[in-house]
Amino acid sequence: MILFMPLPTAWWSIPFRDAKQGHLSPAVQEMKPGLQKLDSHSFQRDFLKICVRAPQYSQGMSAAPPPARLDLQGTATLIFNTNAGGSEACTPDHLVEELHRLGFRPVYRATDSEDDLEHALADAHGTVFVAGGDGTIRAAALHLAGRPGITLGVIPMGTANNIGRMLGVQGPPLEVVASYRDALVQPFDMGRVTAPWGEDLFLEACGCGAFADVMAEYDPEEGKSPVRAAQALSTALRDFEPVTVTLSLDGEVLPETSYVLLEVMNTKATGPRLRMATSADTHDGLLDVIRIDAHEREGVLAYLAALARDDFEHLPSVQADQARVVDIPYHGQAFHIDGQVRPPEQGGMGNVRIEVWPGALQVLVPPSVIVGTEAEDQVPA
Repeated sequence: MILFMPLPTAWWSIPFRDAKQGHLSPAVQEMKPGLQKLDSHSFQRDFLKICVRAPQYSQGMSAAPPPARLDLQGTATLIFNTNAGGSEACTPDHLVEELHRLGFRPVYRATDSEDDLEHALADAHGTVFVAGGDGTIRAAALHLAGRPGITLGVIPMGTANNIGRMLGVQGPPLEVVASYRDALVQPFDMGRVTAPWGEDLFLEACGCGAFADVMAEYDPEEGKSPVRAAQALSTALRDFEPVTVTLSLDGEVLPETSYVLLEVMNTKATGPRLRMATSADTHDGLLDVIRIDAHEREGVLAYLAALARDDFEHLPSVQADQARVVDIPYHGQAFHIDGQVRPPEQGGMGNVRIEVWPGALQVLVPPSVIVGTEAEDQVPA
């Protein structure tokens, strides 16, 4: 189906977590009073953090079930964005032919609107391939999230291609499709937002602070460029009026702080390829909370250099944590959800809760990408 749209031997034999609830296991709970007597507060904190967040919880640290292989005998649905950056180098017919070579049975149907997309994906099953940029991928993912029996295959054809890079999927469209012959299927987390303005889902990031200004300063209509985007971020970090909030991470309330940047990230990069969460993992069941304290703000060149070196999180002014649930007080400040802006609201009050939705999607990764590693770093940028 082709769719067109413009758009811890002792300690590591202890089961860390309750397998069903994800809480500290009884064994670790018994160890907790002893840990609290330790002089090394950092050891206590880090050990308990490992206990809470360890991705493997059964005795002997047994690994999670191996990823499944792609079924090449079913129906393939293809979403093709004719306005994507690489669309002129590849046509839907070319992709149909390549899908036939893989063994799929593609069926043709066209659409050119969001309503058509919703209708076309309503009864989709098997593998859904999305050829386009991050916006097109997000549009399809919103319809596919949480639906069993569907696997998403990304064919990057945009400019930033944050999702494709995160999965280690890069290259010409036809080569990408061919690389899926021995592909693995792995979970992909999403973020869920509950706010005074309603509910949202995101693939990349959500936040308030300077990034909304970046989106205005960047102005993609002038041409998409990661370099110009980095310059726009630096300008916004210099001039932005800080947002003062009392942040809460998994129920732990942090001191009231003024932030110039507050991003809750699922992927390493967001927007025009701004890599602010270099250790992010889209199937660890955690979100990366990146923030800059206004009182420790550094110079423009420091942020530009850090983005260029790909070590933004290591700057002294940058604080990075992981959490499953993030609560941000809402005072009417602007937020962004991926590439969309929720504008400021005069007199707005309430709370913005951001939660990880583990395994919201099932996605294809090339066989050359080792599951559990930083896939994006295995493929040249």
